[in-house]
Formats: sequence, structure tokens, C-alpha cells
Amino acid sequence: MALARWDHIFAGCACACYSEVAELSPNLDFARQVVTWQRRRGAVEWMAVTNDRRRRIIRSLFIWIGGDVKMSSKDNVEVDATTNRQPARVVVLLAALPNDNCQQEHQAGHDAMCKERAAELRDELLFRQPESSHLGDCPICFLPFSIDPQKSTLMGCCSKLVCEGCSYANLMREREEHVEHTCPFCRHPIRTTDEEEFQNTMRRAAAKDPIAMIEMGKKLHNEGCFESAFIYWARAAALGDASAHYLLSVLYREGEGVEKDEKKEFYHLEEAAVAGHPRARYYLGCIEDESSRFDRAVKHWTIGASLGCDKSIQRLMQYYATHGAVNKEDFAAALRAHHAAANAAKSPQREAAAVEIMRWRNE
Repeated sequence: MALARWDHIFAGCACACYSEVAELSPNLDFARQVVTWQRRRGAVEWMAVTNDRRRRIIRSLFIWIGGDVKMSSKDNVEVDATTNRQPARVVVLLAALPNDNCQQEHQAGHDAMCKERAAELRDELLFRQPESSHLGDCPICFLPFSIDPQKSTLMGCCSKLVCEGCSYANLMREREEHVEHTCPFCRHPIRTTDEEEFQNTMRRAAAKDPIAMIEMGKKLHNEGCFESAFIYWARAAALGDASAHYLLSVLYREGEGVEKDEKKEFYHLEEAAVAGHPRARYYLGCIEDESSRFDRAVKHWTIGASLGCDKSIQRLMQYYATHGAVNKEDFAAALRAHHAAANAAKSPQREAAAVEIMRWRNE
């Protein structure tokens, strides 16, 4: 059987042949094996693996049910059902494989089912609760970062984000010991001039550091070089950085350096949201709200609230008070999750740093 026909099966297609096989062998129908594959890997992931990998998977499946497989150079599969390892089960499997006439008759239905299944898998990934925000934990105190950008500092020497509590504790230690001011993470001396910091960021970006690429893009964006900023952010997004995906969505929304494209904007917002970006999650909810898909908007804002996003919990509060789309139990659960996210990002050092920073600003 040609490899393309296997793609047709493993991508989630189904036809009347499967129901016939279920009647012949209800305990071992091929449709159940397809569902097992989908739960383990996913239909979309099957189409993404290489041909060699797909051949090995097919061969493993046949061996699992008790048959032998010979792969030819033309991507064909030959099954040897003459072995003593339950050949009847192999015959049942072969009966489930759609022939050419079946494929032609059911092609339209198969395509629709594939698209529907792909959309279901995408939603499962999109609405999965992330473990933390895209910022993760502070590399020194290992507490979750606050999503407020003013409560953390990006160190230009090592491209590490450090919370204000650890930065403040490092500063107090240096004052007591009368030592040189260094990075709280890598202990490298802090750059004294903007030119030195810029050169270090350039070196980090050349080494494919996504954080440095984002910083370079921001600098170029502030200077009006939108196309160059897009290049840096696209490279960082290719490395899986959630902030880069969010920044790309802004470029596609505003048409800066690229043509306005709502589909690409939506795609990059989804990629950022899946990685735990609370602001991207909030804007996805707003887009769904404008399209009158209120249930999806509530799901996005609920996840955003659990990541500590104030705007998301405010929108849920409005929905609870006016629209009635959020019941009392769901709103209470979202409120508790929002408070838990805020409390998880607190520590005595961070509170002391906030007080000291406020005093410095007032002076």
C-alpha cells in the first residue's frame, strides 16, 4: 500500500469500511487503533514526521498486531500474513484499509473530517492551562516572575531576567562588602556605557540568543526600522520565544514593516498564548468577543486571569455582572486563581525592593 494512503488513514480519516470491520471483529477494529494513535501523537503530528519515521511506525504497528511488514523502495507495504502470530488479526486490519474507489467516493467527506479533527487538536492545545507565564521563574530565587515588566530587570551581560528582589539583595550585599557592582546572576561587571551594552547585545544576538534578538528588534523598532525589527523578531519566534510571537502580532496588526494580515496576527497571538503570554491571551479573548464567540473569549480570559493578568479578570468581572456568560462558580474560581498567581510572585525581598524603589522615585 502506498505511503500516501497511510497518511490518509493516520490523519484521522474514517469511512464505512471501519464500521464493517467493527462488525467482524469488535475487539480489534482498526478504527480503535487509529484513535489510539491520535491520542498518543495527534493527527497533525503524524503529517509532520519524515517518511522514514512514518515507515518505521507503520512497521511497528503491524508487528504489534502480529504480522510482518516489508517496505519497498517505492513506499509500498507488503504484509506477510503467513506467520503463526495470529494472522487472522492481520486480515482484519487489511479489510479496514480503504481501496481506491473508497477514497474517491469519500474524498470530500474525508477532507472535511481531517480539517475538523485538526481544528479540535488545535483547540485542545490552545485552551490547555499553561504551567506558568512565558517568563517562567527567576533563575536565582526560583519564584515565578510577576508579569509586570517593571518588577524585573534584564541583564545585558547574560540576557537573563532577574526579579527586583534578587537585584535588590545583590545591591545590598555589594554595599555591605564594598565590592564592585556585578550582575546578580553571572557576576560579570555591569556595563557602564550604552555602547558597551549594545555591543554585548549584538554578540548575544549573533549567537542566536532569542532575548538579545528581541532587544535588538526593540531598539530598531524605536528608531523606525520596522523591517529590520521584523527580521530579528521572526528569528526569535522561530526559536520558540513567546514574546517574539506577540511582537510579530503587533507588527501584523499595525502594518509596520509588513502588510497588515489578520490571519498572521491571529496565528502569532495563538502561538504566544500557548506559550503562556498573558497579554496575548487577553487580546485573543477580545478578538473572540468582537466575533461574538463569547464562550471562547471567556476561556481565554479565564486562562489569562490564572496567569495574573488584571485585564482578563476585569473582563470576566464585566461578563459576570452584565452579560451573564460567566456563572458565580466559574468567576470565583478564576478570581482565586488570579490571587494565587499574584501571591506566588511575592517574597520579602521583592516587597523590600518595591518599598526602596518607591523611596528612590520620590526622592
